[in-house]
Amino acid sequence: MGRIDDATVQRILDAADIVDVVSDYVKLRRRGSGFIGLCPFHNERTPSFSVSKTKGICRCFSCGKGGSPVGFIMEVEQMTYPEALRLLARKYNIEIEERELSAEEREAATERESMMAINEFAMQHFERNMLKTTEGQNIGLSYFRERGINDAMIKRFHLGYSMEQRDALYKAAVAAGFKGEYLLKTSLCLQNERGEWRDRFRGRVIFPVFTVSGKVVAFGGRTLRKDKEVAKYVNSSESIIYSKSRELYGLYQAKPEIVRKDKCILVEGYMDVISMHQAGIQNVVASSGTSLTEGQIRLIHRFTENVTVIYDSDPAGIKASLRGIDMLLAEGLMIKVLLLPDGDDPDSFAQSHSASEVEEYIAANEGDFIKFKTRIMLEGTENDPISRSRAINDIVRTISVIPDPMLRTMYIGECSRTLGVSENLLTLQVEKLMAEAAERRAADEQRERLRRQAGIASVDNHPPQAEPQQQRQEAPVVRTEAAKSSPLAPYEREILRYALRYGMLYLGDVVDVDGEVKPFNVIEYIVHEMAEDEICFTSAEFGHVFNEAVRLSRGDWQNDLARFTERQEQQRQQAMADGIERIRQECTDLASIQKAEKVLKERVDAEFDESIDTYTTEYLGRILASSADDTVRTLTVDLVNEKHKLSKIHTKYAHMETERDHLNDLVPMALYNLKAAMIELRICEIQVRIKEVQATSIDEALALMREQKDLEAMKVELARYLGERTISQRRFRR
Repeated sequence: MGRIDDATVQRILDAADIVDVVSDYVKLRRRGSGFIGLCPFHNERTPSFSVSKTKGICRCFSCGKGGSPVGFIMEVEQMTYPEALRLLARKYNIEIEERELSAEEREAATERESMMAINEFAMQHFERNMLKTTEGQNIGLSYFRERGINDAMIKRFHLGYSMEQRDALYKAAVAAGFKGEYLLKTSLCLQNERGEWRDRFRGRVIFPVFTVSGKVVAFGGRTLRKDKEVAKYVNSSESIIYSKSRELYGLYQAKPEIVRKDKCILVEGYMDVISMHQAGIQNVVASSGTSLTEGQIRLIHRFTENVTVIYDSDPAGIKASLRGIDMLLAEGLMIKVLLLPDGDDPDSFAQSHSASEVEEYIAANEGDFIKFKTRIMLEGTENDPISRSRAINDIVRTISVIPDPMLRTMYIGECSRTLGVSENLLTLQVEKLMAEAAERRAADEQRERLRRQAGIASVDNHPPQAEPQQQRQEAPVVRTEAAKSSPLAPYEREILRYALRYGMLYLGDVVDVDGEVKPFNVIEYIVHEMAEDEICFTSAEFGHVFNEAVRLSRGDWQNDLARFTERQEQQRQQAMADGIERIRQECTDLASIQKAEKVLKERVDAEFDESIDTYTTEYLGRILASSADDTVRTLTVDLVNEKHKLSKIHTKYAHMETERDHLNDLVPMALYNLKAAMIELRICEIQVRIKEVQATSIDEALALMREQKDLEAMKVELARYLGERTISQRRFRR
C-alpha cells in the first residue's frame, strides 16, 4: 500500500461536507446559520453538538469534541488519519491515488507489512494450537478454564498456546511462505550459532498485544511449568512495529466502552483485564506489568481524561507505582484510585463477584488520588520528623505536576489543612518545583535539539520527527518545549487564537526601507512583534501550532486565494447573467429594468465580497483543522470555535457582535498583555531571589535591584503604550 498523495488528500478534504458527514451519525436540525444535534461522544438530553457548514467544523460545546470531517471520523470511528481519509474517499467515490514510494520507503513498508502479516499468522497459529490440538486443549485451554475464562473472552482476546515442540511455529511459518528474517525481527523465533531454530514462546499460553486500530504487534507468553529457573513471562522484543512504551494491553477491545463511559480503568496484568471484561467492566486496560510511560498515558488521553487506577492491598506495590500516577496527573488527567480488599487483585475480585457488585464497589470506593497518596506516604511517620518531611515533599511534588492552576490551588489548601503546614510555604515549594521542572525540560529539549543537529539518535531510541524547513527558520520565534503550566500560557493562547482565527485578514500598512507602503495581515504582525522583542512561546503545543500556521501562511496562500477568487468571479458573472435574464422577463419598462439591475449588482457584489472575506478569515483554521498532526488539529478546532468573552479591557466594545472589526486594537493588546505578564513574572522572581541572597551576597542583591528598576521602567513604558495601542505605520516598520 502506497502513501496517499497530497493532491488526493486535498480532493478528499474539499469534497467532504461536514453536515453530510456528521448526519451519518447524528440527527441534525437547523439553528440559525448552522446545525445542532445530540453529541455522539457523550450522553446528553439537550443538544449541544454544533455543526458549521461554512467553517466546515463541528464541535460539542459541552464535552469539547469535534473537528473537521476527517477529525470527526477519527474521533467517532476511533480511526487513524489515513484510515479516516480512506473512509471519506469511499463515501464520496474518490479514487485513491497513491504516491510511488522511494526505494527506502518501499523497503521499510515491505518490512513493516511482512512483520504485521507474520504476527497475524502466528496469532492464528497459536489459536489453532489451543483449540484444535490435544496438547493445546489439555494444557493451554485447561489453564484458562481453571482461571475461570470463558469461550467468549478467549475469542475476544485471541488467546492461544505455543506447542512444546521446539520449532513448531518456525516450520509452519516457513511452510506458509514466510521468511525466517521476519521471524527473527518479530522475535517469534530465535536462531543459534549452528543455524538451529527455536520458537521463543514454546510451551506457553499466549496473549496477543494489539494496537489501538486492532493490528497484532506483539505477544506475551506465560509458562505453566513450576520450574523457578524458567521465566514466568516472556514478551516480544521491541521492533519497528512494536514499542512497549506506546501500547496498552486491552485498549483495542476497551476503547468503545472507554469513550462511552468517558473513563478508563487501569490495572496491571493480562488476566486482570480479561477477568474484568468478563465481569462486564469493559473499559479496562493494563500496562502489562511495566511502569507507565508518557506514550501510554497519551494513548489513554486520546479517549478520556478520567482514569481510575486499581491497586491490590500490597503496600510495597502501591508505593512503587505512585510515580506513574504523577505522570498521569502531569498529562492533565483526572485520577482516582481504588484499593481492593486484602488478598484480592482485579482478576480474583472480578472472578468472585458479579458485574453489578464490581461496579458498585468501584463507585463506592474509588477516591481522590492526592488524599490516597497522603495517607499512604504518611503511614508510620508520626514519630519521625525526617521521614514525615520527606513524605510531605513527595506529596507537594505530586501537586506541582498538576497543570490546572485552579486544581493545584485547591490541593494546596487541602494539604495545608491535612498536613498542618502553612499554605504559603506549600505554595512557594510548589512554585519552586515547577520552575525546576521547567528548567529541566528546557535543558532536555536543548540537548535533544543538539543531538538531532549532530545526527545522534534520540535518547529514547525513537526516530526524531523531521523538522520542516520553515520551522527551523522560525526558531527564534518559537521555543519547542517548555512548561505546560506556565503562567504565561493564557496570554500565549490568546495570541494563537487571533493568529488561527484571523491570521490572513488585513490589519494595517507597513512602510518598508524604501518608503513604500505595503499591507500586512494579522499573523505577519504577530511574527514581526514577537521577533522584534525576542519573545518565545513557553508552551510547546502553542509554539508548534503557531509555526504550522506561519508555514501555511507563507505557502500557497496567494495561489489558493487566486483560484478561489476566479471561481467566485465565474459564479458572480453567472449570477448576474441569470438575474438580468429574469429581470428582462419580469420588468416592462426601462426604468424598472435599470433599478432592478442596480439592486442585483449590489447584491451579487456583496455576496462576492463576503465569500472572499469568509475564505480569507477561515483559511488557516479550515486547513489546520484537517491536519494529520493530532496536536495541530485538536488545538485549532478548539481555538477557532472558542466562544470569545470580552474582558474588562474590551468593555467599551461591549455593544459589538464580533471582535474582528477591532483587530487593530485587540491584537496589539494581546501582545501587550503577554509582554506585561513576562515583565511581572520576572519581577516576582527577582523579589523572591533578593530575599534569598540579601543576607549573604549584597552585590548580587544590588544587581537584582537594578534589574528590577529597569523592569519597572519598562512597565511604565508599556502602560504608556496601552493608551496608544492602535496599529499605525509609524509603529510598525520593517
